[in-house]
Amino acid sequence: MSHSMTRFDPVARMLRADPFRTFDDFFADLAPRMRIDVTENGDGYRVKADLPGVKKEDIKVNIDGNQVSISADTSSQSAHEGATTICAERAWGQFYRSFTLPQAVDDAAARAEFKDGVLQLELPKKAGGSGTPLAIA
Repeated sequence: MSHSMTRFDPVARMLRADPFRTFDDFFADLAPRMRIDVTENGDGYRVKADLPGVKKEDIKVNIDGNQVSISADTSSQSAHEGATTICAERAWGQFYRSFTLPQAVDDAAARAEFKDGVLQLELPKKAGGSGTPLAIA
C-alpha cells in the first residue's frame, strides 16, 4: 500500500485559480490581522484585541463618540546581521481596526491595558465624545 504525505505549501492559496478572488483579497491575506472581541455590560463595553509581536509604545487608540480606532505598528528585525536568510515567516506591517459601538463612549473615563500581546479596553458609555487619544497602561 502506498502512503503519500501531503506537504504544507504556504503559497498554495495565492497561486490557485479562483475566479472570485480579487486583487485586494490577495493582499488582505498577507497583511497582519487584528482579532477583537467586543462585549457589552450595562455600564459600558470591553474590547480585547490580539496584537502579537507589538510593543505597548507602538499602539494608538482613538475614541470619538461611538467610533473606536486601534492601530499598531509591528516590525521584524533580523538579529543576524551578515547572515543569509533561509526562511522568513514573521510578519511586519501595521494592524488597524476601526469599529462603531451602539452608544458613545466616555473617553475621559476609558481605560486601556496591554499585557501578553492582548490590548484590553474598558469603555464606559456616555452621550458624547471628544476624540481624545487614550493612554495605554
